[in-house]
Amino acid sequence: MTSPEEIPPSFADLGLDERVLRALADVGYERPSAIQAATIPPLMAGHHLVGLAQTGTGKTAAFALPILSRIDMDQRLPQALILAPTRELALQVSEAIGKYARYLPGLHVLPIYGGQSYGVQLAGLKRGAQIVVGTPGRVIDHLEKRTLDLTELRFLVLDEADEMLQMGFAEDVETILADTPDSKQVALFSATMPSQIRRMAKKYLRDAVEITVKNKTVTAANTRQRYVQVTNPQKPDALTRILEIEPFEAMIVFVRTKQATETLAETLRAHGFSAAAINGDLVQAQRERTIGQLRNGDLDILVATDVAARGLDVERISHVLNFDIPQDAESYVHRIGRTGRAGRSGEAVLFVTPRERHLLASIERATRQPITEMALPSIDDVNSRRVAKFADSITARLGADDIAFYRGLIESYEQEHDVPLVDIAAALAVLAQDDQALLMPPEPPRAKRERDPDSRSRRVDGDARAAKSPGDRPRRRTQEVPMAKYRIRVGRRHKVNPGSIVGALANEGGLSRADFGHIDIHGDHTLVELPADLSDEVFRRLERTRVSGQLIELSRDSAPAGRPKDGYKDSKDAHKGGHKDAHKDSHKDGPKSHKKPRHKG
Repeated sequence: MTSPEEIPPSFADLGLDERVLRALADVGYERPSAIQAATIPPLMAGHHLVGLAQTGTGKTAAFALPILSRIDMDQRLPQALILAPTRELALQVSEAIGKYARYLPGLHVLPIYGGQSYGVQLAGLKRGAQIVVGTPGRVIDHLEKRTLDLTELRFLVLDEADEMLQMGFAEDVETILADTPDSKQVALFSATMPSQIRRMAKKYLRDAVEITVKNKTVTAANTRQRYVQVTNPQKPDALTRILEIEPFEAMIVFVRTKQATETLAETLRAHGFSAAAINGDLVQAQRERTIGQLRNGDLDILVATDVAARGLDVERISHVLNFDIPQDAESYVHRIGRTGRAGRSGEAVLFVTPRERHLLASIERATRQPITEMALPSIDDVNSRRVAKFADSITARLGADDIAFYRGLIESYEQEHDVPLVDIAAALAVLAQDDQALLMPPEPPRAKRERDPDSRSRRVDGDARAAKSPGDRPRRRTQEVPMAKYRIRVGRRHKVNPGSIVGALANEGGLSRADFGHIDIHGDHTLVELPADLSDEVFRRLERTRVSGQLIELSRDSAPAGRPKDGYKDSKDAHKGGHKDAHKDSHKDGPKSHKKPRHKG
């Protein structure tokens, strides 16, 4: 076992393909994280590998970069399969690989997961995808349907392996490991090493290199950490509101790309803030001049990328604002380390979009510190602050040396035009605003919107960890939706827990955590509260769901807990009259199974 202590100077030292290095430079990656530096060389050399590191330490790049550097672009069948426990992680990994593969034309990455229609996935597989990223259940479905051909598989990655096993995917994972070519290279990444994972690694990984990276991501105790949940389009407005309300001395705003530094700095200057961009394109003399302005107070806001801000130490920086959330916890720690230095208190604010909640959770786990939610300043807050500043500016000018001269002009104007002094003052205030409104306009009334069709496809990170006991009740949605009790045919004897049930149903059924109510686990079955209006499509997806390797055989339950399962009527006959009618009746009249024979290919 190795415990890497030193990080190489750059990715170029790790033997990666030049085209991959170009893509890394574009996204601002200059130096590998500890897990990347330790795992990329053995993966490039073709070794099996077990990587133990906390979530948020850069594991995606650790396995993706060697795969992209060794992929055969002429082969259209899948050469790499990456298994992820959740749809959110599968999408995140796919997007990241797409960025790293920017200069590999013809390379296709396909995510496959429960909740998405088979048609989209079948079309992608038919076109050809060298890299497939999928959840275990959906991968098994494609293998059984013979729509996923893994005969040419060269690389298999198990990402967040402990999470997959905790969610009940152990049997599916072992099936995939056993049914893929023996010649494949396997990489297993996990935050912990329970006995089940060690047994699996010993069985399927030959002479594996084991890398352990201990968590060193610790944030300063004197830095207050807060986050604001916003959508991407809301970010510029949210930033300007915070800048107007939050008292700060100097601030660094971190963004992801070089272009974003210029764009955002220009936006801030247009709103009257003293801001400048700093990125890798600046020559050293210009960089030093900009940092000097920040240090001496001629500049208040620096918009920067991670690379450009390395080594930056300015004592007057009171705030760090993460406009774009970093992809790993180490970057987050480095960013907010720019404030709260030399015993001074600091402030760190993080913008999080709904799809990035899992990254927030990863940072909290890795740093072992909570990040408190912060309310976005309202329009009334901003307007009150603007009025107060306007009044302060009047007070400050009352002592100006030339006020007597202007008083004379105003008195002369008052006598000549017979205009009240208060009207003259108001006109001068408008003049001073230079056609800019002093107050923000009220927000337009929000039109009534239908429920977001994608809401059920967003699984909140941490389902498996959040539900701890059979009686736990996940948080209900804000808008109350009628719930109904459903029966699934797995229980205590199958060694299930609420987390594995929520995780499996959420992934395959396209449900969010807010779609779950009470979970009551019995010996051979479990009763779960789900929305009463589950659609036919959701039932079709759930009928193939497995928990702890068992088909759940979802059915509607209207009987008291403990009713013998023989009392449940099978709905096969009802399906003869058409799925829609059967589904409607099953909701109306009581529990009817949506069981369907599993296709064996």
